Amino acid sequence: MSESKKAYQQILKTTSLFGGVQFFTIIISVIRTKLIAVFIGPAGMGVIALLNSTLGLISSISGLGIETSAVKNISENYKNEDLKTVSKTIHIVKRIVFLTGLFGMLLTIVFSKVLSIITFGNSSQTYAFILLAVIVLFKQLSSGQLAVLQGLRQLQFLAKANLYGNLFGLLFSIPIYSFLKIDAIIPTILIASLTVLIFSFYYSNKIKTDKGEITKEAFFIEGKSILKLGFMLTISSVLTLLSTYLIQIYIGKIGSLEQVGFYNAGFTLLNSYVGIIFTVMSTDYFPKLASVNSDNYKIRQSVIEQAFTSIMIITPVIVLFLTFISVLIPIIYTPKFNEIIPMVCFGILGMLFRAVSWSMGFILIAKGDSKMFIKTAVGFNILSLVMNVLGYYFYGLEGLGFSFCLYFLFHFIGLKIITKKRYDFYFEEDFYLIYFICFLICTITFFFRFLENPILKYSLMTLMIFISLIFSLYHINKKINLKEMFASPIQKKNNQNDSKQL
Repeated sequence: MSESKKAYQQILKTTSLFGGVQFFTIIISVIRTKLIAVFIGPAGMGVIALLNSTLGLISSISGLGIETSAVKNISENYKNEDLKTVSKTIHIVKRIVFLTGLFGMLLTIVFSKVLSIITFGNSSQTYAFILLAVIVLFKQLSSGQLAVLQGLRQLQFLAKANLYGNLFGLLFSIPIYSFLKIDAIIPTILIASLTVLIFSFYYSNKIKTDKGEITKEAFFIEGKSILKLGFMLTISSVLTLLSTYLIQIYIGKIGSLEQVGFYNAGFTLLNSYVGIIFTVMSTDYFPKLASVNSDNYKIRQSVIEQAFTSIMIITPVIVLFLTFISVLIPIIYTPKFNEIIPMVCFGILGMLFRAVSWSMGFILIAKGDSKMFIKTAVGFNILSLVMNVLGYYFYGLEGLGFSFCLYFLFHFIGLKIITKKRYDFYFEEDFYLIYFICFLICTITFFFRFLENPILKYSLMTLMIFISLIFSLYHINKKINLKEMFASPIQKKNNQNDSKQL
């Protein structure tokens, strides 16, 4: 079997594993969102969005990007699947995340009143931020444990930790929301973060590493390496969260808390439900890319494989989403939220550009190209904020969806130019041909939405679903032979059974 075929198969296997887990995670998230929408409405959702955005911003500032930089260092040092080569790095990571988490918690407590005034315009939520400060610690500790599992590519443990953490968080949240209504916001946020922490520790501790003594000198030398990359990632993460935070405050002041709730609901659909595909694939993609970061040829091959798989998966998802969006919104939220449908439909087209730019963006992180990474982070976040402000100012929520789509087109073009000049990265012509066809399929489906005859509209959109699925499956099959891939596990099982009988 060729290396290329193995690589594509590995991507699909990882996507299948985490796709299954994330499917249940999405169901959990949908139920949680439904509870919020029913019990506390758009305004309550706006409060949750602002609290989570603020805490996320503090976590990013204090966390120093350890959850990503740790994955890179662990992947690079993990040689021949020998834990001895990476045990020191793992223990250093665990020490750093505790210290940064503690720092973040204290930072939240000290600035709780200021955060309340900036976020809500008054000091009414000061005690809420004090109570929620511990979440910053919980989040940093759990991120560290999950980074260890990801860096070691212990994907089954990582999948279970994510699934069970979210599931038990939901189970405890249901009775709290039903009894406390809007007063359930703080307890449920605390419980959700605590359950994730417990399961991340449980599965991380299943990895038995050497508990050798770490000298101060070793701690500072390797810690400095982790923090250097982490600081670069922190700036990017903080800029992204700050951009989101500012646009939410802008919408809240120009519009209302209800509009913030609609904005958050729409982008939760795009980033958490559709965008989860990228999170799933990055689980194995980033450690793999980090392990070959010194070889431009191998990096190029990995990025091309990942980008191709991404667009093959995202294309039918976009078509399905556009077809059933009018049904999904009332199910996930309530009929009140139908107002976000135009915004989401424009935004979903941007995911096709995001699929490829996302694949290329990891090159800068894997290379540790800090200067260029910072420049792109600043430039793209300023562009995103300006486009979102203009989009909302002129066209409201629908304008935000259009600006989201246009932003990722610019993001794709920008990264294409940067990666070509710095790392001689490029796609072949046949990739662009397939990409263009995917774009046509999605765009045609989008315009079918405006047909007035419902029978004709949904008949044509259903046809586009079949076309997108057949097109994607055909091209994936050309790369890896799906029949061979799915037959292998069955044959292996049959061989094991035959051995037992003998």
